[in-house]
Amino acid sequence: MTEHARFGEATTDRPQMYRFHQGDRVLPFAASEYDARLAGLRRAMAEQGVDACVFTSMHNIAYYSGFLYCSFGRPYGLVVTMSESVTISAGIDASQPWRRCHGDNITYTDWQRDNYWRAILSVTGPGKVVGYEADHLTLLQSDKLRAFLSPSKVLDIAPATMQQRMRKSQAELDLIRHGAAVADVGGFAIHDAIKEGAREIDVAMAGRDAMELEIAKRFPDAEYRDTWVWFQSGINTDGAHNPVTSRKLQRGDILSLNTFPMISGYYTALERTMFVGEVDAASLKIWEANIAAHEYGMSLLKPGASCAEVTAKINDFFAERDLLQYRTFGYGHSFGVLSHYYGREAGLELREDIDTVLEPGMVISMEPMLTIAEGQPGAGGYREHDILFITEDGNEDITKYPYGPAFNVV
Repeated sequence: MTEHARFGEATTDRPQMYRFHQGDRVLPFAASEYDARLAGLRRAMAEQGVDACVFTSMHNIAYYSGFLYCSFGRPYGLVVTMSESVTISAGIDASQPWRRCHGDNITYTDWQRDNYWRAILSVTGPGKVVGYEADHLTLLQSDKLRAFLSPSKVLDIAPATMQQRMRKSQAELDLIRHGAAVADVGGFAIHDAIKEGAREIDVAMAGRDAMELEIAKRFPDAEYRDTWVWFQSGINTDGAHNPVTSRKLQRGDILSLNTFPMISGYYTALERTMFVGEVDAASLKIWEANIAAHEYGMSLLKPGASCAEVTAKINDFFAERDLLQYRTFGYGHSFGVLSHYYGREAGLELREDIDTVLEPGMVISMEPMLTIAEGQPGAGGYREHDILFITEDGNEDITKYPYGPAFNVV
């Protein structure tokens, strides 16, 4: 069979798309929560003159519909107009996307190439002003958007959606609070699993298993996916995102505990510096300085403070102690629908180039990190991480696992 015959016009008895809706709908939030999010989006659309948004990213599709897709090389989408909200999914998923989304769902088939875009066109219609995500849409799919939808104009809607996601609803705050508690459960399981001779992978699995069981207890109707641990030891602590290995723990090793429960696309985290058995004087000095910066930084997170101002003050704190040169990244970031392989609310990060002003309802971490190179006194990576809700008059720290040498020299 030629490629043209396989993907061409011989499709009279094979649908380009269909609706396959069965089973009960199960979502992480009430329908009213998604309606409120869509209302906020539609206000932004009206302000910018957008007729239809075509979302392609995991984070925005999940935020506005509840559906967190698994791509496996296939495109997925969410089309939002002033009257409709429709997820676009591949036939391989059957009715699962409909059960896990708010609004309508269309399944596209692979009988004909680009039925994905035909399904989108069936909702948008041609010649409209289309909002898209410039930080996600590929060049290939951008060309197809223009070819199939014939938009009169295209506008980048991603910045407006990020601004909306940065400001959490009460329902989101409640879920994030649960997530932080689950991260603590993983942390305590890791604490109990640490011993000389244990491998990083063994300790990491103990934390991951404890968190997944805790998520299932707290959210019996959820999907269970993507929860993970980075547990690092010795030289492996030098980077914040270094993967787990089979390195065996040795007495005196510096450790980095990092637990990441994922609940319906919502990311939370716990990160702590630890040592096996004992901590030497040079390491203790660096560790205590980083803890002091951590505590100072948390005290700065309050309404009216800008991300850049907070960053500058912590920079000065480290510079006064001749430690600023060992800082490796910014001091914190937002939380919500994000993950290590999708999503990011870059407008709420504690960096020199971010001028966002903190507001009640925002959620942000404080996580200073210092990395001392091998061969120097105190070598290793030091990092503490708490999650904080910005409140009307300050902040609330929702991370409860202890930091510091009194508990974390194991």
